[in-house]
Amino acid sequence: MLQAGYRYALALCHHRADAEDLVQGAWLRLREAGRADGAGVPLLFTAIRNLFKDRRRREKLVAFEPLDDAPEVADNGADAAAGVLAARDLEAPLAALCVAEREALFLLVVEGYTAREAAELTGRPRGTVSSLAHRAKEKLRRALADGAEAGNNAADKEGRCRISTN
Repeated sequence: MLQAGYRYALALCHHRADAEDLVQGAWLRLREAGRADGAGVPLLFTAIRNLFKDRRRREKLVAFEPLDDAPEVADNGADAAAGVLAARDLEAPLAALCVAEREALFLLVVEGYTAREAAELTGRPRGTVSSLAHRAKEKLRRALADGAEAGNNAADKEGRCRISTN
C-alpha cells in the first residue's frame, strides 16, 4: 500500500525526495487521526493529494530556491538508435505535463484504475479524468516524436492545467 502511495506521490510531484515526504506526511496524518490501521489505498491517495495541494499553496507564498543543480546525465546513443526509451527520455515530457494530467495518466496507466475509479479518487468527473489522460498521452506522443518538451502551451509556469477541479 505504501509503495502504491509512493508511486502516486511521485506522479504528482515528480521528485523522489518530495514524494517520500508526501507519503510519510500523509501516513502520519492518518495515524494521528486514528485511521491508519484501516486505511486503504484510496484513503492514502486522498491524504497524499491533500498534502500535495497544501504544499503547493504554501510554495506560492514562499519561493524556495535549490542550492545545487543536479548534474546532467549523458545520453546513450545506442539506446536511441535501437528505439529503446529509458526513464530519462520521459523525464522532461512528463515534467512538462500539468499535475492533473500526470495524476490522471498515473492512475489509469500505471496503477490500472478505471476512469470511474480514478474519478472517485480525485473527486473529478469521469469524463474529465479521461480527457486529462488522453491529453497527456497526446502530449507525450508529440514530445517523443518531435524530440522536444511537450505541454508548454497548456501548462503555466507552475505546471497547472486550466481546468476545473470539480
